[in-house]
Amino acid sequence: MENFDWTRFTRKIIIKAPIATIYNAWTKAGEIERWFLKEANFYDTNGGELPKNAPVSAGNSYHWVWYVYEETEKGEILEANGEDFIRLTFSNSLVEVKLVRHEVGVIVELTQKDIPQDDNSRQYIRLGCHAGWTFYLINLKSIYEGGIDLRNTDEDLPGMLNV
Repeated sequence: MENFDWTRFTRKIIIKAPIATIYNAWTKAGEIERWFLKEANFYDTNGGELPKNAPVSAGNSYHWVWYVYEETEKGEILEANGEDFIRLTFSNSLVEVKLVRHEVGVIVELTQKDIPQDDNSRQYIRLGCHAGWTFYLINLKSIYEGGIDLRNTDEDLPGMLNV
């Protein structure tokens, strides 16, 4: 583990969908709830809640809730260019999502970086988020290519493999 980078990781997946569709999947509450969250709320700079179909922009904030998990996440949208890039605070670190057109679809490249170096952050952010993002990126592909939601949405069945 000597050369293991505990401060960052990158996950990539290709999705057969238009780039605008995948960008909206990250930047509109109603879309991000389809593949990632039980409830997503985005807020403007004055604290007013954005409509579910409104895209986020830099300076907006969020409150996210997952199925089955008690943990919630609050953070800020640092950059959203309206086309192919979003940067946000997430779990005491930064997440960047870059979308790249490819002949068969869109490459989604997610990088989580600036991860704190205490043992708790190494376990729950570096390792835990790596596993979580892997699952949710696969679910993003599943939803937008085939419509099948792989998430466990049954609150009576926590701890299932399908998150």
